[in-house]
Amino acid sequence: MNQSQFIEALQAEGFELSDKQLAQFELYFEMLVEWNEKMNLTAITDKEEVYLKHFYDSLSAAFHFDFSNVETVCDVGAGAGFPSLPLKILFPHLHVTIIDSLNKRITFLNELALALELEGVAFHHGRAEEFGKNKKFREQFDVVTARAVARMTVLAEYCLPLAKVGGTFVALKAAKVSDELVDAKNALAVLGGKVKTTHQFLLPGEMSERNIVIVDKLRKTPGKYPRKAGTPAKEPLI
Repeated sequence: MNQSQFIEALQAEGFELSDKQLAQFELYFEMLVEWNEKMNLTAITDKEEVYLKHFYDSLSAAFHFDFSNVETVCDVGAGAGFPSLPLKILFPHLHVTIIDSLNKRITFLNELALALELEGVAFHHGRAEEFGKNKKFREQFDVVTARAVARMTVLAEYCLPLAKVGGTFVALKAAKVSDELVDAKNALAVLGGKVKTTHQFLLPGEMSERNIVIVDKLRKTPGKYPRKAGTPAKEPLI
């Protein structure tokens, strides 16, 4: 996906990018490749692939959920900033908090935010389980996102404790999410969530399956969740 195809694909979904936003995506790509030589941020460095598999893929969440009506977004395990920083470029009003367990990625994100002149962003080094217990973060966010971090049983325990009651957990998943959702049904209910909708589509060009799962946070998450760091991955809720 070259830049003109990227612009057209977003136009088809009702989004017009300004010159500033296009410049931000271009600089994002350049810095991603530059920093990737120093640290492992992504296996994808070809420009057209970055635009498709990182930028477009991240923004696909906005095709199925209206980010214009929310203020605060927490992105769990964002790595090089996906999906929340492309969403921040598209929706500059968003206040974005990123939690990532690798400190060097936080260094990159801080430099990136400065270069892109992004305001209202905060990057925190740590485990999602720890932040989910912290009163400053627990049940404070309108939306919690995660992309390609873990199976839904595990992901729900990372993300739902951070979402406000009445808020939303938006999971960006690859293929075969229906199996994960069957396994995660009880975990979601225990943690206060319920699947509202699942949107399946094919990534343009390469036609690989993607899924956007929208989970409503209906009730407070019981205080014992999330369990201590490492436990959700080792012993997923069933």
